[in-house]
Amino acid sequence: MRVGVRLGIDVGKARIGVARSDLHGMLATPVETVPRAADGDADLARIAQIAAELEAFEAVVGMPLNLRGERTPSTDDAVAFAERLAARLAPADVAVRLVDERLSTVSAQGQLRQAGKRTKQTRSIIDQAAAVVILQHALDLERSRGEEPGSAVTTEGTSH
Repeated sequence: MRVGVRLGIDVGKARIGVARSDLHGMLATPVETVPRAADGDADLARIAQIAAELEAFEAVVGMPLNLRGERTPSTDDAVAFAERLAARLAPADVAVRLVDERLSTVSAQGQLRQAGKRTKQTRSIIDQAAAVVILQHALDLERSRGEEPGSAVTTEGTSH
């Protein structure tokens, strides 16, 4: 298991959930919800700032596929965001990886519901909770397989 802080990123149309791991990659916890920039790159700048503050070495971006494992418009949006993020984080040597995130938001909503929270009350934290689910899944995969999860994103695009 690689040592160092990782970020989990849940890309949505309006908001981006951000989570972090501990130094040993055991546990993911919420960080914040970043408003999605309609134009410009304020969202990328904030995530880069978080990565620098936490001294993260990697960002894991959730790639939403449909239940059959096929790409959707949301998949294309998340991949494009991950590519822009990789370009933004490259000077700081922070790697970006895409990881399958099917049902992460549904899982996060269910966990919040079990904790007695209503969806209307929790919209801002659902994104963070989904980022936690994405990152924890990636950490668990790496621990069980002994290899980096998902696929690397380069400034030239996604590699497999």
